[in-house]
Amino acid sequence: MEWTLGGIAGLIAALAFAYLVVRLAGLLGRAGRILDETAVSLRTTSDNVQPTLKGLTDTVSLTNDQLTRVDGITSSVSSMTTNASALTSVAAATVGSPLIKVAAFSYGVRTAMAGLRRARR
Repeated sequence: MEWTLGGIAGLIAALAFAYLVVRLAGLLGRAGRILDETAVSLRTTSDNVQPTLKGLTDTVSLTNDQLTRVDGITSSVSSMTTNASALTSVAAATVGSPLIKVAAFSYGVRTAMAGLRRARR
C-alpha cells in the first residue's frame, strides 16, 4: 500500500472528524444527564412548594379571620367611646352647672365677707 499526500490528508480529516463525533457524543451525554437532574430537581421543588403554598393559604385565611375579629372589637370600642363621651357630657351638664353656681356663690360670699372685714377695721 502506497501512501500519497491526498491519502494522508484524507486519513487526518477522517481522524479529526471521528474525534469531533466522540467529543460531541460526550457533550450530548453530559447535557442529557444535566437535563435529567434538572427534571428531578424541578419535580422535587414542585413537590415541596405545594405544601408550602397550602400552608401559606391557611395562614392568610386565619389572618383574615383574626382581622375580622379585630374589626369587630374596634367597632365595639368605638361605640363604647361614643357612649362614654355622651355620659360625660350628661354628667357635666347635670353636676357641672350646679357646681359652678355653688362656686360662684361661695366666691361672692367670701368677697362680701372680706369687704365687711375691711369696713370694720
